[in-house]
Amino acid sequence: MPSEVQILPGPLNVAVAVGGAAQATRDTGRMATARNVSVIGGGSWGTALARLLAARGVPTTIWALEPEVVESIDDANENTLFLPGFGLPPSLRATGDLEAALASAEVIVSAVPTQYVRSVFSGRAELLSGATVIVSVSKGIEVETLRTPSQILAEVLPPAVAGGIVALSGPSFAREVAADLPTAVVAASRSIGNARLVRDLFSTPSFRVYSSHDVGSVEIGGALKNVIAIAAGMSFGLGLAQNSVSALITRGLAEMMRVGAARGGDRLTFAGLSGMGDLVLTCNGELSRNRTVGVEIGRGRKLADVLADMHMVAEGVKTTLAAHRLATELGVEMPITERVYATLYDDEDPAEAVASLMGRELRDEQDN
Repeated sequence: MPSEVQILPGPLNVAVAVGGAAQATRDTGRMATARNVSVIGGGSWGTALARLLAARGVPTTIWALEPEVVESIDDANENTLFLPGFGLPPSLRATGDLEAALASAEVIVSAVPTQYVRSVFSGRAELLSGATVIVSVSKGIEVETLRTPSQILAEVLPPAVAGGIVALSGPSFAREVAADLPTAVVAASRSIGNARLVRDLFSTPSFRVYSSHDVGSVEIGGALKNVIAIAAGMSFGLGLAQNSVSALITRGLAEMMRVGAARGGDRLTFAGLSGMGDLVLTCNGELSRNRTVGVEIGRGRKLADVLADMHMVAEGVKTTLAAHRLATELGVEMPITERVYATLYDDEDPAEAVASLMGRELRDEQDN
């Protein structure tokens, strides 16, 4: 972390209203009071968002797979495994009973890693009959299907809620959100009413949310920026400097825009928080797990060894596999992504990957 930024546990100074109790509320975006919110996923990001919600006094339950996480939240008001050092409101409940968490919720926040979204939610549609708003905060692409998290959820959830799923994304390290440091993100949905509802629900004095209708581009940006962050980390690990990383960010953004456009998205979305904003943060921020993976690879370590030392998921590792396939299926040129894939999965030397990118045929910058 840069020396000028010090992350410390901050006061619970958020103000959140949580809503969506009726179809009319979903359609108009008017706020209503939700009696129960369940955050599914007890990692650092899920915990930070659960903290934000519970701090307002909203009845919030967080489901965690790990028994030790449930125990530490309930007994010590802290997630000592994934978000140590940040006190949680005593009202925040933790549970290891997924079915109970889903059945009791009116608002559900899906915060599990992308590759596990389908297995967590499949076969449980009947438990979500009382849910009116589903918020997806995962960032990735499913390897087997090339679906984004909201697309996965739409396949397994009741039709009544599937069309209005909201993707919440943007430059937001969990520890900084938990420290109540100023953060801005975007809530996107095909239902602009739901997007605006979530915008209003999650916005606090330190957590600003914008709304968008371009859910596809928002999710593609959130997924692919992790792949570019691995490339940026490799550059730092090789001892390269800001010139190199700035080039990766800029050309990585071009790759993200090409994919987004090929899938019918708006290129302008990638100039926003879920595109350029998240890309800059993840490529440069030392709290980035994907950047950390890249740094270690650049220093000569093998992927399996790097991952063995991490107890949190770096979404970009699996997303690289999906993005490699996606480039082929869409016929989209993604040279940075291809070199990250070759380094992670074909054992290409990181220095050779850089040389390959620098040695590509010269072209006009805007030539797509």
